[in-house]
Amino acid sequence: MAQASKTQIDRLGDRLRKRQVQKSDLILLDGYRRSFGQAYESVVQTIRDQLKLEPSGRPAKSTNSLLEKLKRESIRLTQVQDIAGCRVVVADISEEDRVVRSLVSAFPDASVIDRRAKPSYGYRAAHVVVEISGKTVEIQVRTAFQHIWAEISEKYADVYGSEIKYGGGAEEIRRLLEKVSDLIGKYEDLESG
Repeated sequence: MAQASKTQIDRLGDRLRKRQVQKSDLILLDGYRRSFGQAYESVVQTIRDQLKLEPSGRPAKSTNSLLEKLKRESIRLTQVQDIAGCRVVVADISEEDRVVRSLVSAFPDASVIDRRAKPSYGYRAAHVVVEISGKTVEIQVRTAFQHIWAEISEKYADVYGSEIKYGGGAEEIRRLLEKVSDLIGKYEDLESG
């Protein structure tokens, strides 16, 4: 099958956002998702070889996660930066900073999105976005505490709905997650201070 153009992929994203999906769309989406596999493997191998770390992750975001993201955010499908992604969990803030610097050194054209100073609905981490052969791979770098918070948030999302991670859902759960995130931020500020 020939590779779809950027315009075809973005039109696919529009149909997915509107939930006007046909079998041929799902086949096209699956092919697009799988097209990130080689870039993902390259990033993971570089992290293993150069940083001597073992990342966890996935070469392709699930169809449901992509549908949710397209509904939630006003971005084109070709602009989604985390179709392929991996995660590195480290002990503390100083190690997180060191790993981010090492990743930027290993991938000089990478961009860094720091969600530690301004968390996204309580979510804290540093993201390093790498592009290889036109495919982006997001590397999440989290401290152990940031990772525990994210795992708890995922568990709450499983029970109360995924909107809890994006500012929606039950207010008491959102407040609890934000309080815990604030405590983690204060602790990590003291740790790095």
